[in-house]
Amino acid sequence: MGFALDLGRLYLIRGELNQAANTMALAAAQQLLGTTNSLGNATTVAQTSLDNSNNAANTFNFGSIVIGQSSGNLTSTVNPPAFYATMSDVLASSGGGATQADGTTARYVQITLQADAPLLFFSLLPGGQARTTPIAAQAVAGISTPVCTACNIEPFAIATQDPTGTDTTNFGLTPGQLYTFNFSCGGTQPVPIPGTLPLPYEILNRYDTNNANADETQQLFRDFAGGLVGSTNPNPTGSAVPLACVGINDTADSLWASAAPVQCSLSAGNSVAQALCGLQTRQNNADPNGVCSTLVTDWGNLSALYPSDSDTLTGQADDYTTYSGNGRRIFNVAVYDVLPTLTGGVASVLGFRQFLLEPNTDGTALNPVNPNGQFVALYIGSPAPVKTGWIDDRFNLSCPVPVASGPGKVVLHQ
Repeated sequence: MGFALDLGRLYLIRGELNQAANTMALAAAQQLLGTTNSLGNATTVAQTSLDNSNNAANTFNFGSIVIGQSSGNLTSTVNPPAFYATMSDVLASSGGGATQADGTTARYVQITLQADAPLLFFSLLPGGQARTTPIAAQAVAGISTPVCTACNIEPFAIATQDPTGTDTTNFGLTPGQLYTFNFSCGGTQPVPIPGTLPLPYEILNRYDTNNANADETQQLFRDFAGGLVGSTNPNPTGSAVPLACVGINDTADSLWASAAPVQCSLSAGNSVAQALCGLQTRQNNADPNGVCSTLVTDWGNLSALYPSDSDTLTGQADDYTTYSGNGRRIFNVAVYDVLPTLTGGVASVLGFRQFLLEPNTDGTALNPVNPNGQFVALYIGSPAPVKTGWIDDRFNLSCPVPVASGPGKVVLHQ
């Protein structure tokens, strides 16, 4: 009877603890952003994932006890997360010989849980008199090697800033440098915001014409407010890469048709403004300029889905490591050898890099109807994980596996 009932219950409880540990580790690893506050944010997020008592992953013993709490003679504990810079450090931690990483270098998080499991028939045997036995679970999640295909990123396209083509780490961009993003245009280029360098951008075509539930204004808004929205419909570019993704070495990309480059003397247009309305939510989702509620259909309901960053106060002169937010102001760009055009020519994706959206010099959020589609961002390299993607070359784009540098994604290791 002990083997039939007690042992089965022990396996069940171990499975519940493993599920909770996996949930905590994955949630915490998403906050490993390479900042001094990353560990505190990751710890908070890990604990928050257990605080929701409606989540079945937070409980054990047939889902009756919240992990970290006690019930009768059954107790459970959640150890503080441990953070490491390398997987070898994680493996060495079992012997107590590894040094934990700080927030700027941590790439892996280890979660350890323990709970008492009740004994019925086994309590009649020697060693079972306490009527409980401890069960432990451990999970490790971390940031993978750089992805070949990045999904749910923002559909920004920029060109490499390295004319020699030899800088495969930063593509001619300078870490810690402020850039004025301006919508690509012809003629005399707009003047960048003082203290910044100019960086033209374009908007990749990911318009899902088969999405009957979201018009073009809503799709532009959502793609830049939270990243490309998933879809089972084919990529409008004709690429084998899914509609919500961008792949290294893909040459099939085209530009969003209603956001075609114009002469610099003309306004960037409503489509660019609708995209920037989405980007603006990362700083302020209350429409401070009073234009997005007019430009974006059902803006009120959509904007509520995308809360502002928890840190909107970081100044333009501050180092990225002082950023204490939840990652909302971090956005991804696809770097091309040349900017794609609607009129012909081949552009190829070189990789993905990340920027931190910054306030204007007066501290206000970006203005979506800036005539040149301008806003300020800090180049940070690729410290934060993308939401999802693939590290292999499954779409046969001749992606160099492993990719030398770029953002990875959060994966569960054990």
